[in-house]
Amino acid sequence: WLSWPNRVWALGSILAQTVFDGGLRGAQVDEARAAYDATVASYRQTVLTGFQEVEDNLAALRILEQEAAVQNETLLAARQSLAITTNQYKAGIVSYLNVIIAQTTALSVERNSIDILGRRMAASVTLVKVTGGGWNASELTMIDGKDH
Repeated sequence: WLSWPNRVWALGSILAQTVFDGGLRGAQVDEARAAYDATVASYRQTVLTGFQEVEDNLAALRILEQEAAVQNETLLAARQSLAITTNQYKAGIVSYLNVIIAQTTALSVERNSIDILGRRMAASVTLVKVTGGGWNASELTMIDGKDH
């Protein structure tokens, strides 16, 4: 429907628009590169943050394991002290106040042990979460016929 001269002029105007875009294409390329660089930087930061979180939780688990070992020794000593004090009370060597003090000490040490255990469990859960793991409460198994 277009004659040859009209087609040539139409093609010429299309080529002129493509060639003489006033730097638009260059600006679009620069913009795309900048967006790519920003995305790469964001991804790199996300990966580094993930590694940092994993390392932090691994370090926390190592430290808590050491704390638990020391606390277990302390707990054994407190229980032993309680047993000795109780035997001394039964033999009439010390007053019942000494037994109460030994019980209080043993209970305090047990509470600290439980606190460390709770922190170890929380650090383990956090480590699972930061490594991309997880679980669904509906998938937990039933123990003793009860939901846990």
